[in-house]
Amino acid sequence: MKIPSITLFKTKSHDAGWFAIGLGLHGIYLAKVRLAGAMPRVERCEYHETGTVTAALLEKLRREADIDDHDVATLLAPGEYQLLLVEAPNVPVDEMKTAVRWKIKDGLNYHIDDATVDMVRIPASKYSSGRPQSLYAIAAANNIIRERIGMFEQAKLALNVIDIPEMAQRNIAALFESDDRALVVMTFDDFGGLLTFTAGGELYLSRRIEINVGQLLDANENLRQQYRDRVETELHRSLDYFDRQYNHLPVDMVLVCVPDNTGLVEFLASAMDTRVQKLDLSQVMDISAVPALADSEFVAHSLPTLGAALRKESRVL
Repeated sequence: MKIPSITLFKTKSHDAGWFAIGLGLHGIYLAKVRLAGAMPRVERCEYHETGTVTAALLEKLRREADIDDHDVATLLAPGEYQLLLVEAPNVPVDEMKTAVRWKIKDGLNYHIDDATVDMVRIPASKYSSGRPQSLYAIAAANNIIRERIGMFEQAKLALNVIDIPEMAQRNIAALFESDDRALVVMTFDDFGGLLTFTAGGELYLSRRIEINVGQLLDANENLRQQYRDRVETELHRSLDYFDRQYNHLPVDMVLVCVPDNTGLVEFLASAMDTRVQKLDLSQVMDISAVPALADSEFVAHSLPTLGAALRKESRVL
C-alpha cells in the first residue's frame, strides 16, 4: 500500500475551514472553525468520551456530526512522530526532501525506508546572513501513517491532512502575535506540555515538557509545586536559548493554556521577568457558539484540535 506523505502545505483555499478530529487517550475531539470575517468563528468544538478509539466509533461520530462534506484533518500524538531540528541541506528545492531523509536517518527509531518525512523551514534572520538556515524534519513510521489512514477510510472519512500538535499550536499563536516580536505559547494536556516560539505565523522553536495536565492537578500540593518549578526551569532555559539564537526577535509575552486551578499562570507570572498571561481565546476568536470554551480545562484538552481546524496554508515547501 502506498503511503501518502504528511502534507503540511496545500495549494487549495480553505477559508471555510477544516473539520479537525483529534484522537485523545479516551475519546475523540472535534473542531470546526470558519475563517471568514473579522476573526475566526468556532462553529463546533466538542469532546466525545469513547474509551478506546476505533474506526467503528469514528464512523458513528461521522454520521452523527454530519462531517461528510468537509475537508478533514487529524493530529498525530507526540509518541507517533519525531520532530528533528537540522541544518537545511545546500541542495536544489526538488532534492531537499531526499537530502533531509539522508540527514535524519541516524536520529530515527526505525529505518529511514520505513519513514514518512516532511519538513518545515525556520525563517532565516536578515541579521545573520552567515548562519546556515535550519528546518524541522517531521518523521513518522509508515505503519503509524498507514494505521491512521486505514482507520479513517474504514470510518468513511475523507482524510485530507495529517498534522502535528506543534503546527496546530502555531496556528493558535498566530492569532495573538505582535509585529516584529516573538510569542511563546505553553500548553498542557494528557500527553504532556508543549512550548512553542513563533513569529510572523512561523514556528521557530518547539520543546516538549514531560509534565502532563494531570500532574499539575495532583492532589498533593508538594508534588504540584515540584511540577511548577520544573516548568519554570524549562521556560527559563528555553527563553535563554531562543534569545541566543534569535536575538533580533524580542519575546513579547508567554501565553499559558492550562486549567485555572493549577495555579501555574499566577506562579509563572510572579517568577518570570517576561510577561506571562493566561491564553484567552475570546480575545482572538468568536467562541460564542461553544459555551464550553469558557471552561479552562476543556480548552486545555481541546486546543490542539482547535488549532488544527485553523489550518490555512496556501504555499508549498
